[in-house]
Order: sequence, then C-alpha cells, then structure tokens
Amino acid sequence: MSTSSEPIISVSGLRGILGTQLTAEVAMRFVSALAAGLPPGKVVIGRDGRRSGIGLSQAVSATLIGHGLSPVELGVAATPTVGVEVRRNQAVAGIQISASHNPREYNGLKLFGADGRVLTKVSGERILAAYRSRATAWVSESQLGQSQTVEQPHRAHGELVLSTVDVDSIRRRKFRVLLDSNHGAGSLLGRWLLEQLGCQVNLLGDVPDGAFSHAPEPTAENLQPVAKLLAHGNYDVGFCQDPDADRLAVIDETGAYIGEEMTLALCLKQLLPKQQGTIVTNCATSGLSRVLAAQFDCKLLQSAVGEANVADLMLAEQAIFGGEGNGGPIDPKVGYVRDSFVGMARILDLLAHSQHSLSQHVAELPALSIAKDKSDVSQEALPELFECLTAHFPDAQTSRLDGLKLDWGDRWLLVRGSNTEPIVRYIAEAPTLAEAQQLCETAKDVAASCT
Repeated sequence: MSTSSEPIISVSGLRGILGTQLTAEVAMRFVSALAAGLPPGKVVIGRDGRRSGIGLSQAVSATLIGHGLSPVELGVAATPTVGVEVRRNQAVAGIQISASHNPREYNGLKLFGADGRVLTKVSGERILAAYRSRATAWVSESQLGQSQTVEQPHRAHGELVLSTVDVDSIRRRKFRVLLDSNHGAGSLLGRWLLEQLGCQVNLLGDVPDGAFSHAPEPTAENLQPVAKLLAHGNYDVGFCQDPDADRLAVIDETGAYIGEEMTLALCLKQLLPKQQGTIVTNCATSGLSRVLAAQFDCKLLQSAVGEANVADLMLAEQAIFGGEGNGGPIDPKVGYVRDSFVGMARILDLLAHSQHSLSQHVAELPALSIAKDKSDVSQEALPELFECLTAHFPDAQTSRLDGLKLDWGDRWLLVRGSNTEPIVRYIAEAPTLAEAQQLCETAKDVAASCT
C-alpha cells in the first residue's frame, strides 16, 4: 500500500486513503479532468458499500452538474452493473466509487467509457494528462446538468446474466448457497439473482455499509471463517465477492477454498461444451484456461495484464468469453467488465447439468498451483534483468507482451515491474506449489546477482 500523501493513480482511475490521499477536492479535480473532455450527456455513478462513498458521490455528482453533465445515480451498485447502466442509459461515461479490495479506509474512482467498459489505456492517459494540468470546463448557470436516480439499478444487469444460463434447470436443483458479500456492493443483486435461480441463500454481510467482517480481498487466508461455515453446513457451494463485486472466489461443499483462479476455469468448463470460439485471458492467468481451450478445440489468446487489455483483445478477436485469474470472468453477452454474477450463474449451471459435486468438477481439472513473490528492482534495471533471466532459462519460450514471461508448457514464470513501486513481481505456475515457489526463488536469485 502507498503511504505517500498522493493517491495511487492509473489509467483506469485512482484510489487512496480517505482524508489524506483522497479528499473531495482530489475527487472533484479528477472528475473535472474527465468531464472537460466529454460531450453533453448522462454520466452513470455507482458506489460500493463504504460509508465514505456517500460524500464522494455527492462531490462527484456536483462536479458533473457544474460541467453541464447529468448524473444518473445508482446508489450502491456493483462495478459491472455500472457498465450495464452506462450502455442502457446511453451515457457518455460512468464512474464507480470504490477501492475494490483495499481496506475500508481507502476509496477510489474507476472510470468507464461510453461503451460501458473500464477506460482503455489511450483514454485513461488523456484524462491523466488533463488531471495533471488541472483541466476544467465549468459552465454557466443556464447550462448546468440535472441529476436523476435509478429506482431499480440492478434489474437490467440481473436479467442479462439470467439470459446466459438454463434458469429452469438451475431452479429444479434448489441449490443451497452461501454468499459472502462482506458488506460490499454485491449483496443487493446477489440475493436477487440467486433467488431468481431458485437457490436457498444464506447471505453473509448483506448490509452494504462497508463494515467488512474480514479483510476484503477474497483470499484463502481472509475467507477461513467462511470456509468453516461451508465445512460444517449443508451447502452445495460458497460464493465470495470483493467489495465492488467484480471478482468471485469459490469454496466447495466440503469447505475447501477453490480460489479465484478456478472461477474462470469453471465458467469455461460450463461454456465450452456448448459453444466453441476464441477465449482471451491475461498473461498472468492460470494455464487451466489453456488446457480447457485445447480440450474443446478452441483458440486461447493472452493479453497484457489489466481488464481493459483483456476487453480490447476480446473485441478485436470477437471472443466468446474471457477474463482474468483474479476471479473476474468477462462475458460479452453481459458486458466487457469483470463480473462475479456471471461466475455464480455459470457455476450453478455447470452443477445443474451434472450429478457431480463442485469438488468433483474441480478434481477433473489438472492440478496447478500459483506462487507469487517480489524483490526490489528499479524500472531502469528491468531490461538487464530480463536478459539475465532469458539466458538463465534458455529452454523456455519467451514473451515480452507484459514484462517477461517464460513458458515451458506445463509451467510458466511471469516477471513484471510495478507501476507504482521500484519492485519487480514474480508470478509462477507449476504442477505443485513447491515447484512454482522454486521458480520464483530462482528468479529472485538471478535478480540479486544480475541487477
């Protein structure tokens, strides 16, 4: 986490600690930079459950109105819902107020284009430049925008998700589901969707007030209390969302944490027997997607890390599905945004058309483990490090799509520099966790001797 007084800014938005890194003034300046380059029209605003989102939403709305734009206020809504509503309202942009999986003292702004997608790199860089130059385009009283509130902001998104699965078959199974929304934005649509699918739902953290019951990132360590409930309950599956509900981690009926990497793989296991086509993931996503694509004679393509990069390639290749290994499936039939609700519906559809339990479905997939590590390396030293690693691993297939990726078919290592810190991150996948960890350790040793 950053501890400076400046927010963490990227091409898709910003985030920071409320009151120090992120203030109403910073938010208004950032929204002004967005608004200064927009044509007249509507801008959709959503927020996750954090209490600070209320005040930030008011500041964002006032700034838009002052720039002659008309806010469409959803209130508490998931990030993918904002994307759906941007398209449905024919808005010129969208803003989600959320710090995603960061602790509750954080908040942030994520920006959407008129196509309902998280901003592309080109658009994001243009807004970053406008932010740094303090661009504004305030209008006179006669040109002020006017806000409106959406009464049922989740329904259109939910209906799109339902249209992608066999609702009747899922309903007949009356699945017992534990949904952990952890007081984030996912509970509102989550409950409605699961009830529409005929599930018996026990919802944890259903009040979207940002008072997280556990650390908000849906990792195995953070979800131990939820896993215990699954282990001692009578459930078919446990679904766990991050605060803005664009990521989904899964726990099986025995209480075993399946994790986020498995979310996309299970979606593909449900989809590909019914529909073949191109699949897109980022280059840090598990090789399970590659295995499944090959099994069903589908093409798998990889993009640089980042939701916008995945969506760009999906559109260019007319992909039928995609996503990132952080629990973020992307279904173009719903929208080009990571979507936990897509994951829930497709996993239930997979279970509905099989007599296998979730743990049995997972057991049918290859055993692959991912390890992550980091070390101190400056941006300037990265080219030399990549050359050293390529020389150290001469038998690997290399890619410079995003950092350096070394691939041996049954395992891989990705080495990427951080955009915000003078560090390099190592991500490795192998048949066992020990082998993946060894790849990271070897890379760190090379870095220590090379840079």
